[in-house]
Amino acid sequence: MRKKKVQHIIENAFVSGFAAEGNAIIKQEEKVIFVPKVAPGDVIDALVYKQKHSFCLAKSLQIKTFSDKRVQVKCPHFENCGGCSWQMLDYEWQKNYKQQQVIDNLERIGGISCENISNIEGSDNIYYYRNKLEFTFSARAWKKDFVKGEKDEPALGFHISGLFDKVLNIEHCVLQADVSNQIRNFLRTYTIENDIPYYNIREHSGLMRNLIIRNTQREDLMVVVVFAYKDMVTIEKVMQALKEKFPQITSLQYCINTKMNDSLSDQEFVVFYGKDHIMEYMPCFEEEKLLQFKIRPKTFYQTNAPQALKLYSFAAKFADIQQEDIVYDLYTGTGTIANFVANKAKKVVGIEYVEDAVEDAKINSKENSIDNTVFYAGDMAKVLNEDFIQANSQPNIIITDPPRSGMAEAVIKQILNTQARRIVYISCNPATQARDLKLLSPKYKVTKIQPVDMFPHTHHIENIAVLDKITED
Repeated sequence: MRKKKVQHIIENAFVSGFAAEGNAIIKQEEKVIFVPKVAPGDVIDALVYKQKHSFCLAKSLQIKTFSDKRVQVKCPHFENCGGCSWQMLDYEWQKNYKQQQVIDNLERIGGISCENISNIEGSDNIYYYRNKLEFTFSARAWKKDFVKGEKDEPALGFHISGLFDKVLNIEHCVLQADVSNQIRNFLRTYTIENDIPYYNIREHSGLMRNLIIRNTQREDLMVVVVFAYKDMVTIEKVMQALKEKFPQITSLQYCINTKMNDSLSDQEFVVFYGKDHIMEYMPCFEEEKLLQFKIRPKTFYQTNAPQALKLYSFAAKFADIQQEDIVYDLYTGTGTIANFVANKAKKVVGIEYVEDAVEDAKINSKENSIDNTVFYAGDMAKVLNEDFIQANSQPNIIITDPPRSGMAEAVIKQILNTQARRIVYISCNPATQARDLKLLSPKYKVTKIQPVDMFPHTHHIENIAVLDKITED
């Protein structure tokens, strides 16, 4: 019989640093122990609950000595909510560890020298910086002191990590403007007082399913309520209550999602009040002109708008686009980068998998009187082929901003074949970026690295790598 490994406690363990996914590490003999929500420099008692050959997973039971890198947390839900796992860490140290994360991944996975890395660009706002949050209704609230057999209570907030059916009630979130807290708390009170049932993911019952709140720098406000089935009498009551309580809402919409999952990309949204969109504005690169972007429920837009401007400005500056250049913007989304740099290029060609996003990109070009962009929808690995390049001209510059999984090898092969003189690679995952940079290394050399912090209090980091074509002697 296989011997069951017993949980055990490690006392007075020193937390030495951070590793992948924002977990802190304790080094003990030949094993590394991963612990969340503690800071380097802490001395803790840790409960090891899972053991592997070369590492262990643990949770902190008690902090014996607090690190000098710690600060007072602002969020009342920090201990239980899995969102801002680094909020206890001084922001300067957050930036240091994120920069090191980029270096470690590029050097270890990509074999890339980071001697030319620039200092990380921090966020001016580290609280209330998000322009989009999604909340979940659940018939089963998570409670720290929950007793088995106790009656479930409803909750509106964020999912508890590792528990698909439990949601933490959120009273105050420090990530989005306070109107977001007001709307969420009002809707929870109204629905509970009116006995409107919350969604039970185990039984697939209950009406109230999700709440999405989006806002812009000019205080446009979009509220989307997702219902689990069609009950127009109750839906009308809920939406009317929101309209009357928050007349400043620019776009009030709902959708009815009867599926087993929460994906909304294939859903129809109904405008209950106001417009079908909100507007965000961004200065055009090196021009006084303001670009405007329509944001609809399905539209992707960077959730930290001021940092997005910094990110795109770095990318455009590094690209060094000349007036006769053909620019390919891969994974263009709603064409934000394409439209941002269009004034510098002869032509910008955007490719994106999501058809709705491509339609938004076309609309954004039209709204901004930009006539030198073209956009195509489809699987990047299939669209970007020799016929496509011949039809749209050989690119001089490629800007690519793929999803966390990085680029498919077929896409990298086509990029290598284009012979573009420069590639600007934007990534939200330095590990997959490093892998791709290594695959590009036979023809391209990394000449500049610029991390940008889009998400304070989390371990996530955006990184820009500039690659120049290696010239033959």
